[in-house]
Amino acid sequence: MIVFPNAKINIGLYITARRPDGYHDIVSAMIPTDWCDILEIVPAKGVETTLTVTGRGVDCPAEKNLVMRAYRAMEQRYGIGPVDIYLNKIIPDGAGLGGGSSDAAFTIAALNKMFCLELDDDTMAGIAATIGSDCPFFIYNRPMLATGTGTTLSPIEISLNGYTLVIVKPDAHVSTAEAYGGCAPRPTSTSLPDLLAVQPPCDWTEAGVENDFERTVFRHHPRIAGVKEDLYRLGAEYASMSGSGASVFGIFRRDILADEIRGAFPGMDFHVSKL
Repeated sequence: MIVFPNAKINIGLYITARRPDGYHDIVSAMIPTDWCDILEIVPAKGVETTLTVTGRGVDCPAEKNLVMRAYRAMEQRYGIGPVDIYLNKIIPDGAGLGGGSSDAAFTIAALNKMFCLELDDDTMAGIAATIGSDCPFFIYNRPMLATGTGTTLSPIEISLNGYTLVIVKPDAHVSTAEAYGGCAPRPTSTSLPDLLAVQPPCDWTEAGVENDFERTVFRHHPRIAGVKEDLYRLGAEYASMSGSGASVFGIFRRDILADEIRGAFPGMDFHVSKL
């Protein structure tokens, strides 16, 4: 079985409170994109489950990879047999795009089909939540409002038909601890679902749609801030960092060729798609 785990972007990300357990409450709109990894799962040739990663290197032992953790969670609950897993990484790591979380969620969904477990989305999302806070989103894989630690999800309506999405990942790394470490949680009065449903992207900045992580990350990583500025210079209607970075996306009203982005951001990873 071959599936294509996709990335996401965050439109608006507010850190509203620090929880007693040390985690943070957030409010964010999570939107799927078509920047994808490639994941193949087949019956095992031997008696043990294996994971082979190609493409972008992932610097962690196989058992700590989120894909293998997802397999182990399913094995423990449902006694599924061994498989061989092949993951070709295309989505950049450390980008705030949820690539690893998507790989894990798609692993759960693929195993559900392979072993005819007939689990519903809510059950699979519950398993995914034990792997990582972004993982449940990719089970549903549609625009969602994420609240709480990011695992409480509710559908939202947002229409970006006709817009072009550009995602740029500079050569920078932002750890989650670094991003949260400089943030001061604050309540927000912005009704993000209502705003995104009625306001066009050109009005989002003025309406207060922002990513709280930018205050800290841009201060320590001016190169990431520069990408956002350059996207606006190219004519983006709205631009923002995704998640805790380091990728930045721009939403454009016009068509954009990959060569234009390659020329504007030499040496950087990027993805262009029509929404």
